[in-house]
Amino acid sequence: MAGPQTGAPGGALCLVTGAGGYIGGRLVPELLDAGYRVRCLARTPAHLQDHPWADRVEIVRGDVTDADSLRPAFDGVDVAYYLVHSMGSGTGFEETDRRAARTFAAEARAAGLRRLVYLGGLTPRDVPEDRLSPHLRSRAEVGRILLGSGVPTTVLKAAVVIGSGSASFEMLRYLTERLPVMVTPSWVGTRVQPIAVRDVLRFLVGSAEMPAEVNRSFDIGGPDVLTYREMMIRYAAVARLPRRLIVPVPMLTPGLSSQWIGLVTPVPASLARPLAESLRHEVVCAEDDIRRFVPDPPGGPLSFDRALELALRRVRDAQVSTRWSSASLPGAPSDPLPTDPDWAGGSLYTDERARTVDAGEDQLWRVIEGVGGENGWYSFPLAWAVRGWLDRLVGGVGLRRGRRDAQRLRVGDALDFWRVEEIERGRLLRLRAEMRLPGLAWLEMRAERDEAGRTRYHQRALFHPRGLAGQLYWWSVAPFHAVVFGGMARNIARTAEKAARAGGKGARTAEKAAGAGDR
Repeated sequence: MAGPQTGAPGGALCLVTGAGGYIGGRLVPELLDAGYRVRCLARTPAHLQDHPWADRVEIVRGDVTDADSLRPAFDGVDVAYYLVHSMGSGTGFEETDRRAARTFAAEARAAGLRRLVYLGGLTPRDVPEDRLSPHLRSRAEVGRILLGSGVPTTVLKAAVVIGSGSASFEMLRYLTERLPVMVTPSWVGTRVQPIAVRDVLRFLVGSAEMPAEVNRSFDIGGPDVLTYREMMIRYAAVARLPRRLIVPVPMLTPGLSSQWIGLVTPVPASLARPLAESLRHEVVCAEDDIRRFVPDPPGGPLSFDRALELALRRVRDAQVSTRWSSASLPGAPSDPLPTDPDWAGGSLYTDERARTVDAGEDQLWRVIEGVGGENGWYSFPLAWAVRGWLDRLVGGVGLRRGRRDAQRLRVGDALDFWRVEEIERGRLLRLRAEMRLPGLAWLEMRAERDEAGRTRYHQRALFHPRGLAGQLYWWSVAPFHAVVFGGMARNIARTAEKAARAGGKGARTAEKAAGAGDR
């Protein structure tokens, strides 16, 4: 069934949780285009402010585990999308997911919502739930809780989602592109039914208008059923790579597999593990009843090869709207920058650098906004690379998350092992560290004008240590600050000056000339 006509006045109000994540960030504009009004629930509303659709939606502060924040968020809502989960990272995540789902379900029923829609994971029908991975088991439990809420609920269950920026796509992409000869886990022989992200979004939007008597789960998948090995071979063909040699090794456990994926791809081991564990069992749709309520478009759902082509085109054209890293990983620090050095009763160490720049503020800002990813960090590339490797060895995200967009950042974006905490366009970029640290860290970069009217670059690194380990960490790395942070300030200023001398043709050319982005 179709939703309201595009632009229809007074369309139903949809509440979207997880709007800062991979699926949620793409679902919002789809709902708007279908004529719905949208309200987004976010723990940190500022993280949504730079999305292209932000001025078309209502953004409210709230948390799915906090009933008091959900009550006003549900006011006037017809349909709520539950798109939050812990991705199996850290101990106790199943209890967190369970508590959040129960709170959300109870408040949705009290508010008299017309429908709940949840995107979960496809589970094998012939495998007892206690033998499923904790990740899939938790997804299944959340679905049951919502179905039992008393609010008509649609639970969509998908296996591998193929789209530019999805964790499954990037795992497949990097494994295939980087390893012409692959020693792989035995799960490469497991059959799965991938689905294109645009078909997932189509089912999500269509689920809003299901009849009130529908309260059930639906398997959703694309037209192809493939082993993971066949998916890698097909990817190589679509990407025009030489044929890959794939050698399965049975002794690679899910734990070892996740470490292996973490070393080869940008996907950290903490996220790779639930993805790998979900491939231990065959995940193929047992029914396709969803099409009774959300008919296929002309031409049918996208094939696996077509989904790959579209995803690769968006990657090559730098048009990736959301990535798997769009949402903060569970356990990542999220504390805002303290305004008082005595915050939390401890020290706040700083390293400050400033340089006068013979360039305009706009040229300096383009360099600042272009840091990270393929452009690098403008100083001692080996030191940054080693720090990224060390972070991955202890289960962190490392440097390989890169950037969503090569030129423009928005609040909430992942940027290597940082996350964008604040942007004052043209003036300030503040990053919060998501690497594994015995404390909290931030990096600020500013484009300013001094009293004499000259452009000035100001850089500040901040660290709030936790315990003795934090103190020892700061003083152990302090001797390297002159090289790392001093070199960074110097090279950012030089790159902006080269851009100015090049006639303002953009910082990217000057960066390459300076070699600042080599890593």
